[in-house]
Amino acid sequence: MRTWFEPDEDEEFEAAKALLVRRCLTWAGERRLPVEGVIVDAALESRHRSRDGRVCFWNARQVRRFLLEWIPHHVVASREVLDAAPDSLTTMFRYLAEAGLRDPRGATPAELEAAVDATAAEYPAVLDDPDRQSVATFWTRTALDHGVDLTDGKAVARFRRDVDAGRVDYDADLLDRLVMARFFESGPDEERAFPQPPVTLPPPAELTAAAARSEVVRQLVALADWTGSGGRALTGTGNLRLTDARELAALLGTGEQDLRARSAAELPKVGLLVAWAKAARLVRVSKGRLLRVAKAAPLLREPERLWSRAFESFFDLGAAIGASRSPLARLFDEIVDDALNSVYGMPAPMPVARLAEPILLACEDYLGFDDGVWREQVRQGLDSTFEALAALGAVELSHGLADELYSSDLDIDDHDLPPDARARLRARLAEPSPLVRLSPLGVRAVRDRLLAEGRDAPLVGELAGAAPAELLGMLAQHYPQEQAEEELRRWLAANGGSVEPLLDAVRACPFRSRAAALLDTLVRLHADGRAMLPRLRDDRVLGPIALTALVDAGTVRPEQLSPREQLSLMAEGLLNLLELGGPQQVVAQLAEVAGREASEIVAAVANSDHPADVAMAEFRSLVSVPARAPRHRLRMPDGHAPGSRGSRSRRGGRGRRRG
Repeated sequence: MRTWFEPDEDEEFEAAKALLVRRCLTWAGERRLPVEGVIVDAALESRHRSRDGRVCFWNARQVRRFLLEWIPHHVVASREVLDAAPDSLTTMFRYLAEAGLRDPRGATPAELEAAVDATAAEYPAVLDDPDRQSVATFWTRTALDHGVDLTDGKAVARFRRDVDAGRVDYDADLLDRLVMARFFESGPDEERAFPQPPVTLPPPAELTAAAARSEVVRQLVALADWTGSGGRALTGTGNLRLTDARELAALLGTGEQDLRARSAAELPKVGLLVAWAKAARLVRVSKGRLLRVAKAAPLLREPERLWSRAFESFFDLGAAIGASRSPLARLFDEIVDDALNSVYGMPAPMPVARLAEPILLACEDYLGFDDGVWREQVRQGLDSTFEALAALGAVELSHGLADELYSSDLDIDDHDLPPDARARLRARLAEPSPLVRLSPLGVRAVRDRLLAEGRDAPLVGELAGAAPAELLGMLAQHYPQEQAEEELRRWLAANGGSVEPLLDAVRACPFRSRAAALLDTLVRLHADGRAMLPRLRDDRVLGPIALTALVDAGTVRPEQLSPREQLSLMAEGLLNLLELGGPQQVVAQLAEVAGREASEIVAAVANSDHPADVAMAEFRSLVSVPARAPRHRLRMPDGHAPGSRGSRSRRGGRGRRRG
């Protein structure tokens, strides 16, 4: 069972969500913990429809988003159900942790409970604010207030006709406000971002030393010292006096001190560094003088902190980097952010030309530029951008032939770039050209920005303290082979070197499809993986999973199985199908494959000694018991199987979510 899905994997996500809701309600009921199915359903969907899509990744920010934004915007239920949301969320967090589903990169269960408690104080006022709902939620509530059964298509159609005919009373002023908010305000729905590949960073001491070697860090410190306590006079246009600018150029090593110039504005490197120091709040302008900021003195003595400040302030330097009227200056922060994100995690230096073409198209589309002058301005500005970032130590520049991965996709018909842009790229990539890659400092800085945006940006080594089940879950879904192998090696080194805790985690996993994925991940990544499966064939708990893998791989032939193993294999397959598709798919599959013998198969599986206690209990209650009911030989009414797709898995039917 997965906990991350592509945005268009609707059926797969709905099936997983139904299973999680079903299992969470059962688990909570056994422990008499408060929970409402509609709230759990909505919580899982809120994470799926987020920037990163990690259903089981939660932190304080996500708690606030769900309780203070998602519920009032999307969820329609009785006030009793809505009031129970904080307690239901806490119960869900406890279940995810116990089931081994929690993303270890998120907050701990204790931290999440504290976040729920802190947010709960604001929650009632948000529920009472009608302007927090969406337009769809408004009409859903209005329909329910008028007694419309939302499951009755004809009743809904009549309600729509009555609205169009003016026969339905509703708050028109509120609706107008909601419609305006829809166009001018961002709601809790987030556009899914591409997941980033795992990256590796050197030890912290190496990063600290690299920051201290940064040319820009040295220049910013020197500029602040040069400004002095008394400051430096500025001209009427806000520039340094030319004599001061030449002096500063010599001090900073820009090489501009001997240039023919009529004003400091004609010394662009000095101008950039002065603008950079202002943006980093190291110097300021007051009463016609450039002054040193006294509070920045401690920062000037800490190169690593100063480096981070300089990197973050760089996104505000568009006017200083390019021509002030160029499209690059107008879109600078977005362009630089996208460019660095594109370079992030790439295995080979990226050709600058590959970055330039999408930027040129974006400027053309959004700003309407249509002449060759601005194209050259953008190219020059992009070169200056990377030169400045290289001086900071955020990127590394080189010149040579680009790796073939940057041209291998240019022949795809549905490529994002138009044919003429691809033709230009092919020509440029066929010859040596400027290349760029992030430095280790740049990787760390870009990763920090990605995390601040709620993006998924794995770091090799960050799972060393994760619980075994959580580790395997992350490696199975988010790590390519090479990085996953390294992460597993680091985890084993930090946790005694034995695989037994990992095997125990697979044994304890209550989801059969997930347990199979976890074991497959361990076998695939561990040096002793190939020999592991045959040894596990006789393991009481792992045996059915290992046996399934051996048969699927052709290592064991079906005729070599004992009757007990055959039953175990059959049960494993049906339990997987139950989790992935719900009880109706199990019934349909058995009816199609086994015909009249389907009932006997259900009985044999239900009475078997398959070790998956949770899954077997669910099989007996959702498949075996209904199959034994009179006149219901393996038949279930559509939409009424608990936890099946189409069911909201809600408690008592008191709430439903509407988009």
